Amino acid sequence: MTDALVLVVDHGPVRVLTLNRPEAQNALSRGLIKAAYTALTEADADESVGAVVLTGADPAFCAGVDLKEAQRDGLSYFEEFRSQSCIAATGNMRTPIIGAINGATFTGGLEMALGCDFLVASERAVFADTHARVGILPGGGMTARLPQVVGLAMARRLSMTGEVIDAARAEHIGLVTEVVAHDRLLDRAVELAMQIAEVPGPVMLGLKEIYTTGAAAVIDPALAAEQRIAFAQHRDFEGLGDQFRAVSERNKRQIDR
Repeated sequence: MTDALVLVVDHGPVRVLTLNRPEAQNALSRGLIKAAYTALTEADADESVGAVVLTGADPAFCAGVDLKEAQRDGLSYFEEFRSQSCIAATGNMRTPIIGAINGATFTGGLEMALGCDFLVASERAVFADTHARVGILPGGGMTARLPQVVGLAMARRLSMTGEVIDAARAEHIGLVTEVVAHDRLLDRAVELAMQIAEVPGPVMLGLKEIYTTGAAAVIDPALAAEQRIAFAQHRDFEGLGDQFRAVSERNKRQIDR
């Protein structure tokens, strides 16, 4: 396995990007934030790429915020998302992007997935918005995009409870469009991406623009409000540090059991 934080493989016009910190559940370290942002923006700028598949190195898709780095680096950790946010990059892409969800997808990882055009999931995938339980507010589009996919009441339920849902439940509520056997996930995602890449580029570009423009009237104001409130909270990092330490200690006690 290469040491690269994001693996890049081209299948003709389809580019597969794999988040590659499996030992940390692909949590968003500062290094992975930068590497994923670069890989996504470079794919979007490459005219030879007709579609992108985003996935994670097993066993997880992305666990979200790297709690250890956030506790250590404070506000500077969150500032990383202002200049080169891999979470925002998925939602800003002009190139079609499919999320191939192979495992745990939490907090910022779920926000990154929600920026994709649609999701295909492994039977092993699980999802949760654990922002509130960790002690932070979402700032990457959770409250803007999740209601568009699963409905307002279900989005509120997921964010307020932090409950974990499996792949079958995610398909039932519309979070993912299809669930496949784990060993077929990438092949299926690439197959769908190939179908997308067969459409003439200008036509697909226009189709994405139509969908994006239609959704922007709802998503953009919600995203602006979310970021305003969330980044105001992040500036008070002393309190957040206490929250992260409490979460880390709780997780350690659970592991020790």
